Amino acid sequence: MADLGFACLDARADRFAAAPTLCFPLRITEAGGGAVHALALRCQIRIEPQRRRYSGAESELLADLFGEPSRWGETLRPLQFALVSTMVPGFTGVTEIDLPVPVTYDLEVAAGKYFAALDEGEIPLLLLFSGTVFVRTPTGFSVEQVPWDRETRHRLPVPLWRELMDRYFPGEGWLRLRTDTLRDLHRFKSAHALATWDDTMEALLARARASEAAP
Repeated sequence: MADLGFACLDARADRFAAAPTLCFPLRITEAGGGAVHALALRCQIRIEPQRRRYSGAESELLADLFGEPSRWGETLRPLQFALVSTMVPGFTGVTEIDLPVPVTYDLEVAAGKYFAALDEGEIPLLLLFSGTVFVRTPTGFSVEQVPWDRETRHRLPVPLWRELMDRYFPGEGWLRLRTDTLRDLHRFKSAHALATWDDTMEALLARARASEAAP
């Protein structure tokens, strides 16, 4: 039976992907030194937010996900980041592959909210592996499952995520709004002859600040 081990060596931005994508170089080892004909690999990646500290500014933005910091002992739980699959060509003993992982900038997605709230440091990730192993035998092939306890950790630098987002959306972010809200914003923009949506949001924020400051 194949005895597979996994290690995440690094992470980098895929410079040539059509959409924001991170590549995680993996080292896969067959402990017995045997030959693997092919591996249909699945990887679930989770964020482990309890494994790092947060600044005051980061804590304020993360309240949308985890509530007030006083409750984080109960609410700071792992978040799903990605579930990806790839085919690993045959190898003997050890091989290295790139695992591509699409990344979203959608602030309606918990992982996107979490990443966008961070200013510096690293993002603690847990990579959980499963899949199907095809091993050549004297009489043909055997099919085995990757044990469910195979995992590894990696700390993704926050600047790498920001570099990736800036490459595709330089100086920008995305919000999803209901159609009726968009129409109301459009009316406000037209009524006040505002040139851009940024100008529109800034005008509304200025009104809100003035209202809060009024006695």
